[in-house]
Amino acid sequence: MLQPSRKQNETPAPAPAPAASVSASVPGRAWLMLALVTVGFAVNFWAWALLSPLGPRFKDSLHLSSFQQSLLVAVPVVVGSLGRIPVGALTDRFGGRVMFPLVSVATIVPVLHLGLAGHSSLASLLTGGFFLGIGGTAFAVGVPFVNAWFPPERRGLAIGVFGAGMGGTAISALTTVKLVRAHDMATPFLITAAVLAAYALVAALALRDAPGRTVPTESMARRLAATLGLGITWQASALYAVAFGGYVAFSVYLPTYLKTGYGLTQADAANRMAGFVLLAVVMRPIGGWLSDRVGPVRVLAATLAVVLAAACVQSFTPPLAPVGTLAFLAMAAALGAGSGAVFALVALLAPANKVGSVTGVVGAAGGLGGFLPPLVMGSLYGAYGSYALGLALLAVVAAAALTFTGTGVRHAVTRRAPAPQAH
Repeated sequence: MLQPSRKQNETPAPAPAPAASVSASVPGRAWLMLALVTVGFAVNFWAWALLSPLGPRFKDSLHLSSFQQSLLVAVPVVVGSLGRIPVGALTDRFGGRVMFPLVSVATIVPVLHLGLAGHSSLASLLTGGFFLGIGGTAFAVGVPFVNAWFPPERRGLAIGVFGAGMGGTAISALTTVKLVRAHDMATPFLITAAVLAAYALVAALALRDAPGRTVPTESMARRLAATLGLGITWQASALYAVAFGGYVAFSVYLPTYLKTGYGLTQADAANRMAGFVLLAVVMRPIGGWLSDRVGPVRVLAATLAVVLAAACVQSFTPPLAPVGTLAFLAMAAALGAGSGAVFALVALLAPANKVGSVTGVVGAAGGLGGFLPPLVMGSLYGAYGSYALGLALLAVVAAAALTFTGTGVRHAVTRRAPAPQAH
């Protein structure tokens, strides 16, 4: 009897081994669920971004002012960002299996409206754009859904892979104008609506919430109030406003910057913007993967340092080849990886039953963070005839975020890092 008991006493020694082989403990169904929601995120973001490529066309056909054109593009962004707050809370309550098909179906309505009848006046476009913002809320559905399927040690990678679905905006950028030119205004909207309907059907049949998912019992108002009381909500919101907000801002404004600042043609500027977006999308899951291994604080510190350095270099408007190109590519890689690291931080510190609520608030901050910089850059260029001050402000913001990461965020992780082990 002594012999077996000694063996039993020895069994705890190998216990850390499962942590080292966490990938083996992730069920195959979790990866399938991740693939399904990543596709859904991309499809909904494709719909969300339909108006932006057509902005110049509507400006000419409807004789819009520059402000009206900016408003037309901004409305879906703002609504999609703010809408993530209630949608994230609803996902905590009802789960992604219900919410992902629901968001996809709801997005079909404004897509059809815009394609069939809603592009004849500014008022119709703004109405359709307002409800098109629903597609942008898909992000707040996917993060808590993925978070529940994966163990803490793999959530950074998993949420980073899901976040790569933001590349759906590139689908819209590359196809919308071409489809309108080749066919008519309704074509890209009808195709997108059909894809949304097909995805909603697949999601309704195939999506499953993770076993043992934590379902909150409090009302939405109480949960949102509790969410706003969490330190991680505000920490991650501030960092995401810089990381994802920077990505959104450049993906929207970079063609204008390159055309105005360097005299590039619209086509060349658009192609370079597509390269910026692609690199950021690829780096987002890499940022999550690195966060799983070295911690989100280190990844955030490194990426913010790169943004700071690249913004300082670009503020002097160096030659585009090679210095300017390298500066913008460095910023794209850093902003993408930093966006992935922010949600690795959320997965690490947010309570399991509030991940959706936290994600909603943080996602809203990121979207709004992307809305303001283009307005600032345009205003400063109009006042001074140069983008230098705008890029210098970006460097200042990155420096402030870097300092915050090294102090407040690092302290929060050090103090609460053991908590996720209890999940």
